[in-house]
Amino acid sequence: MDTNETTPAPAPMLEMSTSRQMLSWLAEQKLSIAFTTYQVGKLYFIGLKPDNGLSVFERSFNRCMGLCTTPNGLYMSSLYQVWRFENVFEAGQQQDGFDRLYVPQMGYTTGDLDIHDMAVDSDGRLVFVNTLFGCLAALSETHSFKPIWQPFFISKLAAEDRCHLNGLALRDGQPAYVTAVGQCDVADGWREHRAGGGIVIDVQRNEVVCGGLSMPHSPRWHNGKLWLLNSGTGDFGYVDLASGRFEPLCFCPGYMRGLSFHGDFALVGLSKPRENKTFSGLALDDHLKSRNAEARCGIQVIDLRSGDIVHWLRIEGVVEELYDVVTLPRVRRPMALGFKTDEIRRVLSIET
Repeated sequence: MDTNETTPAPAPMLEMSTSRQMLSWLAEQKLSIAFTTYQVGKLYFIGLKPDNGLSVFERSFNRCMGLCTTPNGLYMSSLYQVWRFENVFEAGQQQDGFDRLYVPQMGYTTGDLDIHDMAVDSDGRLVFVNTLFGCLAALSETHSFKPIWQPFFISKLAAEDRCHLNGLALRDGQPAYVTAVGQCDVADGWREHRAGGGIVIDVQRNEVVCGGLSMPHSPRWHNGKLWLLNSGTGDFGYVDLASGRFEPLCFCPGYMRGLSFHGDFALVGLSKPRENKTFSGLALDDHLKSRNAEARCGIQVIDLRSGDIVHWLRIEGVVEELYDVVTLPRVRRPMALGFKTDEIRRVLSIET
């Protein structure tokens, strides 16, 4: 007997469960969901099988984070690239019950900019949060990026992650609001401001319109309001722009990142906080304890009219953190191609 022989470790498990009516709600709303987790480097698509069961489709991309949709596809940021996915199915076309096939049609090599939120403006230009340099940027055909805006307190574009700029909201098709963890102008300075130094900046006026936040993320303009995630406290709500106050709508049991809307509903991504200095010592810990709850990973569906969490998707096992969440209206069961298998060699399409 070979005493050096070892038993192979079991493959990491992933479990997804939903609230009782989550799948029915997706069917009624004619909706699918996509989300990223940079922790394990996966892009996930959530939809419905032909029998109305849960469909989970995944592809691997190194450190994938920001997501945003286009009329026929989506953009996604990864470790040192931005990918544009295009759906190659014609209207009404299906394959094995899937009604969308997203192909990574074009890639831009940006270098590791720690890209967070992304959005496509009214001119069709992709605008992204360049967190490493603390600015908003556009893609460049010849360079890593093209800076288009920076906060008034950032004195120099440098690869120093000074304020941890992370969130971007469009309004009327143009960059309107951003979030940052701290108003700081030294390398990695935001970390001292995690508990209450978070801010929202009006991009057009380049001034702070809301302060006193704790690690804010994912600002979004929807139905005439500026919504965001006050991640360090666990509160989802909106900014009253007249008073500059953040108005919480409900508490979510986890570290929130990723926010998308569908009609009167918000979809919020939840993560389990990492046990390190970045996530420790936040009010979220106390708020969970006071509710006798533990942080969860998954997606919560919130009714904006009541603040109730009406549906949820829970993720357990190897995935503990999400970054971005987007809704895919009029899509039932999406899938995508990646680069780990050779399928991408054989999927060919002709522009007509």
